[in-house]
Amino acid sequence: MVVGLIVACEVAFWVLLALGLGARYLLGWQRTSVALLLCEPVLELVLFTVTAIDLKNGAEPGWEHGLAALYIGCTVAYGRCTVRRLDGHAAHRLAGGPPPPKPPRFGRARARHEGRLWLRTVLAAAVACALLQAAVRYVGDSGDVSSLRSFQWVALRAAGVHGLIALTYAIRPKRMPASALPARHPEHVPDALVGRARKDEEEI
Repeated sequence: MVVGLIVACEVAFWVLLALGLGARYLLGWQRTSVALLLCEPVLELVLFTVTAIDLKNGAEPGWEHGLAALYIGCTVAYGRCTVRRLDGHAAHRLAGGPPPPKPPRFGRARARHEGRLWLRTVLAAAVACALLQAAVRYVGDSGDVSSLRSFQWVALRAAGVHGLIALTYAIRPKRMPASALPARHPEHVPDALVGRARKDEEEI
């Protein structure tokens, strides 16, 4: 039941998002759009409630309960930025708005972008671990909580691996390839470089 509800929540998330953006940019129904988008957090609340009731009714803690906690954590951390990004694309495609800015690809800007994404992953892991810890305390000694503990380690490992990836961009920022650099006219070359080139020619 919990797995089916996770799938249903994921489908409902995208359906509500599509309906909300369609109502805003195709029909001009601003209030209806806001109401539909505000229903998104209700999905996580429903999933959390059903999972708690399932444990209360004596269900053995299993991987599906851990998966539900991870899903809620990821939705809390990444749900809002996903809606905001797709809203920008919808405004551009459907309402003639400016194209949404693309994430940076090179240099320190890319490193900062990766760092912000990692912080979202940390938030997702923290929410998931907190929910799983609450479930562990709720079950107590009456059931096997090893699966819940294992999903806590999954959340922590995911945050750790993402952190290492983000750190590589900070230590060694990705450089823009030479083919992507704009061509420069010789007249725009600094005089110092021109003088150096002439000096090298004289020495030869």
